Amino acid sequence: MWYTDLRPDEELNTNRYFLVMLDKYNNYARLLDNEGKQRTIKGLLQLKEGLLNKVPPKGVDKNLLLASWNIKNFGRLKDRTAESLFYIAEIINAFDIVALQEINGDLDHFDKIMSLLGSDWKYTISDVTEGSAGNEERFGFIYDSRRVTHSGLSGELVIPDEFITANPIIKQLKRTPTFTGFESGWKKFSIVSLHLHPGDGANDPGEPTDKEIRKEEVRLLMQLLELKLNRSSFEERNLIVLGDTNLYEEDEDIVELMNDKGFFESDGLKGKYTNTSLNQIYDRIFLHVDKYFKIGIDENGQERGGVFKLFDYVYQNTPGAISKYHELMLSHKDDPSTLTSDEAFQSYFNRYWKRNQISDHLPVWLEIETDSTQSFLKNKLEALE
Repeated sequence: MWYTDLRPDEELNTNRYFLVMLDKYNNYARLLDNEGKQRTIKGLLQLKEGLLNKVPPKGVDKNLLLASWNIKNFGRLKDRTAESLFYIAEIINAFDIVALQEINGDLDHFDKIMSLLGSDWKYTISDVTEGSAGNEERFGFIYDSRRVTHSGLSGELVIPDEFITANPIIKQLKRTPTFTGFESGWKKFSIVSLHLHPGDGANDPGEPTDKEIRKEEVRLLMQLLELKLNRSSFEERNLIVLGDTNLYEEDEDIVELMNDKGFFESDGLKGKYTNTSLNQIYDRIFLHVDKYFKIGIDENGQERGGVFKLFDYVYQNTPGAISKYHELMLSHKDDPSTLTSDEAFQSYFNRYWKRNQISDHLPVWLEIETDSTQSFLKNKLEALE
């Protein structure tokens, strides 16, 4: 991570050319004043402590930390502060690969994140899905090239015409999923990042419900992935499907469609709430992998994985923390005249403002073992005996 922008101004005489937090829409003005720097540094220190306590350390040739994160309208929400971008980059930096959903057309904030992470971090990114249904969204993978490499495989998953039935509910997924290959240590695998149809409403009379649309998206996707898996060589059959599934607790029949094709959730993530309200299991990671593809195990024998509750460390729901952002909230709210009391500020802060600063989704993650030498050698020994 690069923290040059957080230096005192007197230290920037020879480092000003490395500044990242500049407003390209306003003659490249600085985006952080001294007060903002102090807030950001204090927040980063709290965030680092939380990541250290909740996410396993990166072990050389031992593990791979995979995360998935829907960052709300990333690029479209223009009121995100430099402080928030530092927090987003710090969280990404704790993992090895982060699959991102809801990257929008404007890549200014995305580029700032990449600059903060530094030159060892690389990315792949899709074009936007055109049309109103696609919400001008992209999918991206950001990865630490010191610990993982892009295998060269990259593409989008398009449903072939022969899969489409008569009078179909849908012909394609609303946001075209991406399909990307990676390698780390002994592991070679591919990841599908997706963002399924949202909602649990009935829609207009005669129209399919939101759940019916989402279920058909999963059915078509599983049909396509089954075809690809049957065509893949053995070492390329480790496949991970992740992202914002918009699956509700009552959508278990949709989960069964994935289970029936051999895609299962890790026990470390199963049933854990992933939105900031902590009442839905939207963001999930499903694995279709061979017996040598192992999830890390903690000291209690449980698979390592979880939801990082970032708002426990930054933008905390306390009067003192909220008061620091009153001025920003007043400048960002369409009608600031409604912010007339501490209660009004608190409501706006928790329901909208902090979610627009970072996201209304929390990062989900898994630890993958990348050293398979013991399993490999034991298997070969058995074969020789």
